[in-house]
Amino acid sequence: MADTIYALSSGRPPAAISVIRINGPLAHASAQRIAGTLPEARTAAVRELRHPASGDLLDEALVLRFDGPASSTGENIVEFQCHGGRAVVDALLAALGGLEGLREAQPGEFTRRAFENGRIDLTEAEGLADLIEAETESQRKAALALAEGGLRKQISVWQERVLGLSAQAERAIDYDEDDEAVDPSLARECAALADELEQWLERPRVERLKDGVLVVVAGPPNAGKSSLINAIVGEERAIVTDIPGTTRDHIEVPLSLGGVPIRLTDTAGLRDTDDVVEAIGVGRASKLVEMADVLVWLGDSGDAPEHARLICVHAKADLGGSAPAGSISVSTVTSQGIDALLEQIETQARSVLPAEDALSLNRRQAQHVDDARGALTSAASANDLLLVAEDLRLARTAFDRLTGRAGVEDVLDALFGRFCLGK
Repeated sequence: MADTIYALSSGRPPAAISVIRINGPLAHASAQRIAGTLPEARTAAVRELRHPASGDLLDEALVLRFDGPASSTGENIVEFQCHGGRAVVDALLAALGGLEGLREAQPGEFTRRAFENGRIDLTEAEGLADLIEAETESQRKAALALAEGGLRKQISVWQERVLGLSAQAERAIDYDEDDEAVDPSLARECAALADELEQWLERPRVERLKDGVLVVVAGPPNAGKSSLINAIVGEERAIVTDIPGTTRDHIEVPLSLGGVPIRLTDTAGLRDTDDVVEAIGVGRASKLVEMADVLVWLGDSGDAPEHARLICVHAKADLGGSAPAGSISVSTVTSQGIDALLEQIETQARSVLPAEDALSLNRRQAQHVDDARGALTSAASANDLLLVAEDLRLARTAFDRLTGRAGVEDVLDALFGRFCLGK
């Protein structure tokens, strides 16, 4: 029998309301010892919560009951929505801890039970973890689409198609006189599904959305890079002097532009130098320029590195001089051009992110989709039905790994460890 677990499922007190959740086979009986009679399933009622040993009144709270398997975890659940003071919460948790057969939940254990009981699949669990960690509107929307089963529904469609192709191949093996002949329509359907998966693999990955778009500010020494970083951030994060080579290492600042997460990065000025420490900074800056999703270049536009998303900036515009064609004139002294630059950065950053109305894959999910694509591509070119059937079996296995039905024990602890105790 599974353990009965409990935890504070809301934020740490003090708060107006705190939610304490009990889950497992003893949930109802344990809650009754504190709240007395429980309301009907999926019905809320106010109850006096009393210590099960002394009978002392602990709080007056709203009590909700959910019966498994039709609950979020697939098991019996009781929630106490109590007052959110530290003393109240601590007293209730202590009372639950004193009951035989109960223990405090491990991080993510409620969600893990929902996964193990088939209430959600692994992609939905990943979406919940991302939703908890979301800090921008774009991250929230992407995580919510995943948590609500958007990818699970798409995978289900793929699985049905592969299952149908497998059945077609098995029938041909069992009944066709020529076992080696592969129906051209079967090969075409395998290739079509492989092409569809390839299109999904070409979509921008969710990691950029989670980690932020890398926006690198680069250029020669004393071009105004650090001043620009400080002007955008609104505080002095980078050292600014008239001495070239002040910035020796990169400085990264997380920001949200219009709901788009970015990592704004200041770098050492790019030049040849005999200074050992500065040379290390220049080397790192060069690597960051190559890695940048968006490159903001301060300096002569003719010296700018080739980059798919290059923004040329004519800095220190307050000192005079006309901006080269295609450059944005910016002054950190007068704030000229800052808004236009930020708008351009946001536009370029959005171009490397998944569309807000489109599902995107993380690294783990993409690997299994790629495995399925490879198996289907092999099936489409195979000239033996037995090989086709085996490739289709491999494709089904890849989808099972994608949803967590098979071979994912190595990722479960890491995933559910991202959750808080009460989730």
